Amino acid sequence: MPHTDAIVVLTTVASDEEAVNFVRTLLERRLIACGTLFPGARSLYRWQGKVADEREVVVMLKTRSARLESLRAAFAELHPYKVPELLALPVEAGLEKYLEWINGETTLALT
Repeated sequence: MPHTDAIVVLTTVASDEEAVNFVRTLLERRLIACGTLFPGARSLYRWQGKVADEREVVVMLKTRSARLESLRAAFAELHPYKVPELLALPVEAGLEKYLEWINGETTLALT
């Protein structure tokens, strides 16, 4: 398998509309190649001393590690949460054509 710098970034937002708007903007800026939305998630977490129980949309973003710093800046600008989840997971291997597609779609990022 060829070496890849592809990563999968996980985040959550409160609604489908927020998720679509967020992903579309990241796509327009070419910071990601793809965003997959998983509506209907339920997150339980501690926030400001209380346990929260919220419905959310999980968003899985496919990009490259070379775009991570620009993606962090975009999260600070665009993400609707005060403390957004941004977990970047390395991709160990994948279908070469798919990895090439990710690379191509994020090479000319507009930062």
